[in-house]
Amino acid sequence: MNILDTIFSHRTIRKYKKQNIDPKLLNTILEAGTKASTTGNMQVYSIIVTTDADVKAALAPAHFNQSMVNEAPVVLTFCADFNRFNKWCLQRNAIPGFDNFLSFMTAAIDALLVAQNVCIAAEANDLGICYLGTVIYNADKIIDILNLPKGVVPVATISLGYPDETPELTDRLPLEAVVHKEKYKDYSSDDIDKLYLEKEQSPIYKSFVEENNKATLAQVFTDVRYKKCDNEHFSDIFINVLKKQGFLE
Repeated sequence: MNILDTIFSHRTIRKYKKQNIDPKLLNTILEAGTKASTTGNMQVYSIIVTTDADVKAALAPAHFNQSMVNEAPVVLTFCADFNRFNKWCLQRNAIPGFDNFLSFMTAAIDALLVAQNVCIAAEANDLGICYLGTVIYNADKIIDILNLPKGVVPVATISLGYPDETPELTDRLPLEAVVHKEKYKDYSSDDIDKLYLEKEQSPIYKSFVEENNKATLAQVFTDVRYKKCDNEHFSDIFINVLKKQGFLE
């Protein structure tokens, strides 16, 4: 399978076989991650590889007890990490100036680029992945569980293993929904109707609307899945994490 076939056949895998990943294959996949683009070639990220059942069990509540955390043979936590780089600077008589939000964003982008490389490399080797966005909701808890020092913030978690299911391909908006030529072209009401028509007409999304007793799919997102009060609550937590870890005053 070539790389485009791998990308276009991406599925979110939540059920895994009880089959361990060969350490050599895992290292190859992780090394593929490190080949991602990185700001200034600083590589200001770290990857925490979790295979121990007890550590996965400790992590599970921070990920809202999603089954993948316990059942996948490997859980990878990708962190924005200036701790290592700062220490290198200080040991080489250089004064680091990375205790700020820009530096956090630099490191977070680095970590996410690595995470995507890892996902593609894993899928190219017949493994399945699931991206867990919950990591930024409970970053404070994950920091404690994984003993992350100042300068290190988790930004993405991936469950990894051999698939024990073959779900449908994940739907995506049409290309014209996300691509703008030369300059940003804002969306008219007709554009919005057209771009979201297929998603709104999908039987699975129609069932979401019915199950949640809502009038529209958008209301499922705003009133159920990503409520304003929750967004504000977890925003406050994450801002405090950035302060505690040295990226905000």
